[in-house]
Amino acid sequence: RRITYFVDRPDVMARYTTTIIADKGRFPVLLSNGNPVESGELGDGRHWAKWVDPHPKPSYLFALVAGDLVPVSDRFTTHSGKEVALAIWVRGGDEDKCGHAMASLKKAMRWDEDVFGLEYDLEVFNIVAVSDFNMGAMENKGLNIFNTRYVLAKPETATDTDYQNIEAVIAHEYFHNWTGNRVTCRDWFQLSLKEGLTVFRDQEFSADQGSRAVRRISEVRTLRAIQFPEDDGPLAHPVRPESYIRIDNFYTPTVYNKGAELVRMIHTLIGKDGFRRGMDLYISRHDNHAATIEDFLAAMQDASGVDLGQFKRWYEQAGTPEVTVEDRWDPATGSYELVTAQKVPPTPGQPEKSPMLIPLAMGLIGADGAELPTQLAGETASQPGTRVLPFAAARQSFRFRDVPSRPVPSLLRRFSAPVKLKDVPLDRLKFLAVHDTEPFARWEAGQQVATKLLLERIAAYQRGESAAAPLDPDLIAAMRRTLADADRDPAFAAEALMLPGETFLADQLEIIDVESIHAVRETARLELARVLEADLAAAYRELGDAGPYNIDGRSIGRRALRNTCVGYLAAADSAKGAALAMVQFEAAQNMTDVLAALTVLADLDCAERNAALRRFYELWSHDDLVTDKWFALQARSSLPQTAERVRELTRHPAFERKNPNRVRALVGTFAQANQLRFHDADGTGYDLLADEVIALDPLNPTTAARLVQPLGSWRRHGPRRQALMRRELERVLAAPNLSKNTYEMVSKSLA
Repeated sequence: RRITYFVDRPDVMARYTTTIIADKGRFPVLLSNGNPVESGELGDGRHWAKWVDPHPKPSYLFALVAGDLVPVSDRFTTHSGKEVALAIWVRGGDEDKCGHAMASLKKAMRWDEDVFGLEYDLEVFNIVAVSDFNMGAMENKGLNIFNTRYVLAKPETATDTDYQNIEAVIAHEYFHNWTGNRVTCRDWFQLSLKEGLTVFRDQEFSADQGSRAVRRISEVRTLRAIQFPEDDGPLAHPVRPESYIRIDNFYTPTVYNKGAELVRMIHTLIGKDGFRRGMDLYISRHDNHAATIEDFLAAMQDASGVDLGQFKRWYEQAGTPEVTVEDRWDPATGSYELVTAQKVPPTPGQPEKSPMLIPLAMGLIGADGAELPTQLAGETASQPGTRVLPFAAARQSFRFRDVPSRPVPSLLRRFSAPVKLKDVPLDRLKFLAVHDTEPFARWEAGQQVATKLLLERIAAYQRGESAAAPLDPDLIAAMRRTLADADRDPAFAAEALMLPGETFLADQLEIIDVESIHAVRETARLELARVLEADLAAAYRELGDAGPYNIDGRSIGRRALRNTCVGYLAAADSAKGAALAMVQFEAAQNMTDVLAALTVLADLDCAERNAALRRFYELWSHDDLVTDKWFALQARSSLPQTAERVRELTRHPAFERKNPNRVRALVGTFAQANQLRFHDADGTGYDLLADEVIALDPLNPTTAARLVQPLGSWRRHGPRRQALMRRELERVLAAPNLSKNTYEMVSKSLA
């Protein structure tokens, strides 16, 4: 970090020639950006290597690696016929875990050529995998630095989700070569220019590798779990922040995930061909230069002819818009009207908001379940399938003609905008959950049915009524139908069988009541499991013989569905469930099935739980990434003594506070993914998190600042929890020599 003086701004760009000299015994591998041009021996035990990067870049993209690493090598031929040497550099012994990462890299390189016409521009592409890394990965030009968790995988050590994440992150960092490196940011306020765009590109790549609907469901689950709460809390900020103390703190779900949704909305508004023309124009105008969000919007507008002036508000205003829709049908004229309304809630520093341009993807479904063609008043012809309404005012009406019977509107198809669609009637949602022709919208309707029913039961439970009121028979019938039709798309069925999560339910409440949410959701799972036990058991048995391990979409879907079934079966009968999970744990031939069984056991207070956790650690304590899973399993447990167990594990010999992966696996999982036990009424979870943040801050302020954020939701809880959480935030703030990173997060949380 002290190589040479440099103006450390992303718009100050230079071409680098790097010569590295090192002791050959200690540092046999010498890597930097660009192409290797010369190397040699110095005769005194030292050697040297010279690298030349012909492309100008800012200093943040410079990288130098020296160490004892081994390569896994391959080659890629570009569309123009250029041969590119590929290498993934790892510690000796990890070579057999790089095959999937290499295959993912080659797929990403080909996809970027096919979809965006972007060809790789150097003679070599190197990836270096390291264990102690704050980020997931970094796109340094021609020399990507990766956290090992996003490179190393084989069936015995990595889950299906790990495989999918590796594919996505490898693609993401490679795609930065053009959207981030060749065209970089003028300043750090423009961070989403490269990150939002590149997340959108990696999402599209992933969607093309499997089920587009299932990938979209996964993206929206993540957005709602981590970004919607950020937009609703003290750390809310626009996609383009207005100020910061430490830019490290703005590598956030808002900048990345919501930023990607903004790019997706532009894609929706101007169409696939318009977006490609816009990308071509953006690259040609700004290649080898630093750009702004305005530059990107201008290229998209100029290439498509669609006015995006109002759309810029999405980058300037924080908060998640709330949308309501009323409808009227006139049987005498066949006229059907949608009246849309939007409200953007106030956020810190932004009490008043202007209306957003919202692309509202929609369709109309007839009473028989058939998709109706749509024709707006003033149009000369009808349009089949999904259409996009440009919803731009606080209140706006859209009138359709020649609608023969009262339709059911299917709204926000493919989740066309990051908004909350409010007040959809329950009977309409039930109809759409069966008949909607767009898969995401059909899944969403089913989730909203379950959400409404669970929220009603939470309210009743808070009034002192039992959590065990009979489940809506329509919900049971829908779940049974999903199981019966599961073979068509097992991955979609696995998603459809999952009840809305506790974090998502909490986001629907003004004051979060973690005990009521957990009690009601678990009771509903239990009732579903008991009613559907025979169907679940039959599906579990049928899905059991899948043959050799494969990572194609159907194989992943079958495992996901089978493991969803074992979770429900354990809820139906904990003793039988523990025995079934233990059999699966002992027989499983891949980490996906092993971890699913352990996840079931981690929530059961039984002898099998302790035996399986002990056996798992004995088998895998030599593997850092698998050991991270062992820590995370215990941190996610719903058992009453979990906070105490997490504190014990911070003293475990394998817990290393200097390793970001280990800290995230244990403390991060507990605070961010275990709503019930982190929020234990006695405050032990808050105390534990504050202790860890204070201990970590001098070692790793970037991770400490991220770790502390769950305490920032204190205003969403009841008075007792508010006081406990605020006390811990104040204790962190009073810690001596607190870093600017953590100070910024805590002070904003308390403001």
